[in-house]
Amino acid sequence: MVRFVGRENVRKRLAPLEGEQGRTLYGNGVARIELPGETIVVRPSFALQHEHEYDTVRLAPLLEALAEDHIVAALLVRLGGYAVGVFDGERLVASKVGSRFVKNRHKKGGSSSNRFRRRREEQARALIDEAAEVAVRVLEPWRGRVEFVALGGDRAAIRQALAASPQLEWLAERQLPRFFTVADPRQRELERLPYDLYSAELTTEPK
Repeated sequence: MVRFVGRENVRKRLAPLEGEQGRTLYGNGVARIELPGETIVVRPSFALQHEHEYDTVRLAPLLEALAEDHIVAALLVRLGGYAVGVFDGERLVASKVGSRFVKNRHKKGGSSSNRFRRRREEQARALIDEAAEVAVRVLEPWRGRVEFVALGGDRAAIRQALAASPQLEWLAERQLPRFFTVADPRQRELERLPYDLYSAELTTEPK
């Protein structure tokens, strides 16, 4: 079973296993903990550089990686709204959110449908352009310090926003593998994001 678990909950779950009978393998950004009754595989959101094999349960390298804070830029975009932020650890240190009305899809055909489609495309383009402009303004001052980038919202909208400005090309280069899907990019979504940012992918395999 695969799930994302908050880093503090991972620590509480695994810390008591330190030194227990088993085997621990570190490599490729993953810690694989082989116990008599199950195997637990943990992939932290951020890089796990340690590589080694232990003939016992050895968790210090994993727990140290999970506890480490990072400077992370976030860009969340959907048609209708966007949120841009920078986190120093779990603290939101810079942010800007915005919204623009984008019509829902038109169900009727004919010329009215074409007019509706063109109007919707104009509204969507205005939203994307605004999101890109704000992202440049908020994130550029942090460019030299940002270690990782969290992208989320809607995948198509994010692709369009990144393509809207050459000054955002660096975001894709530092993008985390996980895409953070949110239904409504608002300030509250930014404030909740650190839990997901620092959650680890945890897989349990019974023997």
